Amino acid sequence: MQIQSMHFKARAGHKLADLRLQQNLKKLSTKFVTGRASAIAELDDFEATRDAAADRRMRAIENLDVWLSTFEKEATRRGATVLYAETAEEASRLVVEIARKHEVKKVIKSKSMVSEEMALNSALEAAGITPIETDLGEYILQINDNEPPSHIIAPVIHKDKEEIAELFSRIHKKPLLTDIPEMTREAREVLRTHFLSADMGVTGGNFIIAESGSVAVVTNEGNEGMCTVMPPKVHVVVTGIEKVLPTLSDLATIMRLLPRSATGQSISNYFSLLTGPRAQDEQDGPEHMYFVLVDAGRTSLVGTEFEEMLRCIRCGACMNHCPVYQKIGGHSYGWVYPGPMGSVLTPSYVGVENAMDLPQASTLCGECHVVCPVKIPLPDLLRKLREKQFKKGLRPVFEYVAFGIWAFVAKRPKLYRIATQIATRLMRAMGNEKGLIATLPMAGGWTAHRDMPVPAGKTFRELNKHR
Repeated sequence: MQIQSMHFKARAGHKLADLRLQQNLKKLSTKFVTGRASAIAELDDFEATRDAAADRRMRAIENLDVWLSTFEKEATRRGATVLYAETAEEASRLVVEIARKHEVKKVIKSKSMVSEEMALNSALEAAGITPIETDLGEYILQINDNEPPSHIIAPVIHKDKEEIAELFSRIHKKPLLTDIPEMTREAREVLRTHFLSADMGVTGGNFIIAESGSVAVVTNEGNEGMCTVMPPKVHVVVTGIEKVLPTLSDLATIMRLLPRSATGQSISNYFSLLTGPRAQDEQDGPEHMYFVLVDAGRTSLVGTEFEEMLRCIRCGACMNHCPVYQKIGGHSYGWVYPGPMGSVLTPSYVGVENAMDLPQASTLCGECHVVCPVKIPLPDLLRKLREKQFKKGLRPVFEYVAFGIWAFVAKRPKLYRIATQIATRLMRAMGNEKGLIATLPMAGGWTAHRDMPVPAGKTFRELNKHR
């Protein structure tokens, strides 16, 4: 997937003007936000569970090499092959090599954001291998000219039923259907032939478990079972190295939070815990199982001030509740991961100089931190990225001038007091009859789209002194 994070502002402006998209994005608040609120209310010890989940994730990350080594040992003992990829490109190359080794012609895929990082579909196609997305949302995007997902849980949330109906009719060469059950049945009929004829299945891994050498895969459609248990003789798991959990007990704790935070469900419809290839006395499962564990920038965060980001469980709650994401959707962010998590991950993985606007793409309201099931301090991490940009000289000149003037004045209390008194009274005089400021010098980016309320007329220091 091509990185286009440098075009955030232009993309965001275009999405704000898209009335159909604005209507579709309302589903975030009506479905995911209210659903999460109801689901977490089922837990008597929600905050304690969050604390436990964060602690368990950090235990794995702080000893990442130990748990990865343990996982590799156990997975290998159970017949799987574990491979490591330092880059996304290397990961794609490994998957292609596995496919060629087993003379694979068609690959069926369950939803995987890491495979989006890897641009895996493009790599397979270049090798003459046909990839088929089997998650309904991902399938819709694939047949729509390989459009990228706009959400990590609901990749096609930016489209409405009518758009999808028109797409199905055009691609499937069938009568237009707008009834959702009929549309999903049509998709199943198309996908079933691929399930039964594929040579290899590729899935992501929500988590890999060190003590058992297993992978946990969570879906709501059951397609992960068709990609792993049914005809494909080869199963390849692609996932990030940070997704390791030490024990099944850790997984149980995380699973109390993941579906509730992601889709507002107490538990997902399908939960698979897969360990090794099919044994001789077993009827189901692949003949060969591979794990491709991807670094692609993750180890660069270990031991740094951004290490906490690695405990992300990819639930999407931060973007569901983010006022910025709710208005512009995921495509504005220009890479695999949108929303607050993407505004931290993308600069961390591809370089802050290649994602200039993303650390600024937040109101810093703190809602993402409040809803994060593993308590990642996203606003703090965004501030740290802004500081990094500033120190590297990547911000516009006027910011350095403005902050320089501010620092000069703020260090001199008497000057600060006089300056704020003057500024407060000037801003009050600029207000209209409604008590709003329509335009403000050097703040056009703000007042071009909203009015500012005028100050009360006195500074905080004056009001505090009077009190």
